[in-house]
Amino acid sequence: MSALKTILYFSLFKYPLTRTEIFQFTDTTDQKVINSEIDMLLDKGVIFNFDGFYIDVNDPDRIERRLKGNEMARNIMPKAVKVSKKIAKFPYVEGVCLSGALSKGFYDDDGDFDFFIITKPNRLWVARTLLVLYKKIFLLNSKKYFCVNYFISTDQLEISEQNLFTATEIATLIPLYGKDTFKAFLESNPWAHPYFPNKPSHKLSTIRETEKSGLSKLIQKLCNGSLGLKLDHFLQKLTIKKWRRKFTHLAKEDFDIAMKSTRHVSKHHPQNYQNKVIKRLGERYSEVVAQYNLKYPETNA
Repeated sequence: MSALKTILYFSLFKYPLTRTEIFQFTDTTDQKVINSEIDMLLDKGVIFNFDGFYIDVNDPDRIERRLKGNEMARNIMPKAVKVSKKIAKFPYVEGVCLSGALSKGFYDDDGDFDFFIITKPNRLWVARTLLVLYKKIFLLNSKKYFCVNYFISTDQLEISEQNLFTATEIATLIPLYGKDTFKAFLESNPWAHPYFPNKPSHKLSTIRETEKSGLSKLIQKLCNGSLGLKLDHFLQKLTIKKWRRKFTHLAKEDFDIAMKSTRHVSKHHPQNYQNKVIKRLGERYSEVVAQYNLKYPETNA
């Protein structure tokens, strides 16, 4: 991926990048090549440099927004880690990672905590339902600090939607609980690495192990047999039925991606952000290349 496409991708989120960050999110392994491209884009007026941050719009306020968001992310991170510890104690949860904007070092007043959760096989829907019930009953359905919208199980860790958006999410995950589980997840998704070969590896030494509460152990003991399997199937069907009733605005093709609900995956992304980002990036990239008569090969997100 070119430096231009990287800058445009993060610009969709109003997030300017440093030269180092641009290099880390390209697939070109020679930083001199990336630096030369950045200089060319500056000379042509395609991008702007504000105090070492690069963006495609002449708006220095975005730098202030980023720096403020970075500081807020640092301040809120201990709370996110505390919430992750609570999630890790739930039955059948094998791994907990931070995703979304916070995992990229940004947080603002409209932000929330997005968690990527890995569960035991055939109990994903039990784990998910218990977490959602906890949020609804004890957190009054607040999504700000307890957004549990993406689950996968350990028996199928490979992400099926393999594109720039999902590769970026994998590269920026912050694993907090389940060291061996997260290592297995990375090994199951080698396709993501070529997108960003310059991105530093995930820090595994600080990942904590999941420790179950007494109540969680009891629930697991009660649900480990055939009863638990039947319950898991029932909760899956019940959830899908509810979502199909609620999100009628989604076409079947979009529903199958944004609200993916299988034995191994549960996604709750009714805005279908992945599709919107990839589509808008392609449009914006084509606009800029044509506007400035740039010579770039055709690429796919």
